[in-house]
Amino acid sequence: MNVTFEDVKNSRDIKAYISKADESLLALGYTEHSFAHVHKVSELAGRILQLLGYDEHQVELAKIAGYLHDIGNIVNRVDHAQSGAVMAFRLLDRMNMNPEDIATVVTAIGNHDESTAFPVNPVAAALIIADKTDVRRSRVRNRSQAQFDIHDRVNYSVTMSKVHITEGEIKLTLTIDTSNSTLMEYFEIFLGRMMLCKKAAETLNVTFSLIINGQKMM
Repeated sequence: MNVTFEDVKNSRDIKAYISKADESLLALGYTEHSFAHVHKVSELAGRILQLLGYDEHQVELAKIAGYLHDIGNIVNRVDHAQSGAVMAFRLLDRMNMNPEDIATVVTAIGNHDESTAFPVNPVAAALIIADKTDVRRSRVRNRSQAQFDIHDRVNYSVTMSKVHITEGEIKLTLTIDTSNSTLMEYFEIFLGRMMLCKKAAETLNVTFSLIINGQKMM
């Protein structure tokens, strides 16, 4: 590759856009979408493809897409996937990434938000799963539990979250403290995202399973 994940990760411009995008979401009351999130999504997207036998080139593109996927939030939360895809095109083009690789990354970013998402290729599928399975207590930034909204309650209730990848299955295992949020609240927010993960897994020729508190839900 002529532009690597390390090149993207070390770009001062990209770091600034990720940081400023998250500042906007903080002001709007959203959960954490900064470096902890993008690093986690990037690592998991790459690991999914690697463990499923995809070549290192595809793995690298998945990591790049994961790192850049939320920069569109600097424009607006609405349609941030499409805004982010346009921004990623501009940034990667300026870094002289070859057009085929830019197209793959931009397509994945533009198809990651659940309102318009579709796993159009393996990189997009890996990005969707990595992004939608990032539910954890540390994403909550509201320090007053009395002021938690449903997103805060659901994320705060997750005391353990693990993604297991085998040859034929991707499995999300959660432990949820139901004193903070009910399972119904979890599904109110995440059912659409979990169904999208299932569709993405099908693109990768594997199944997707969801285990909550020891019970198989999907």
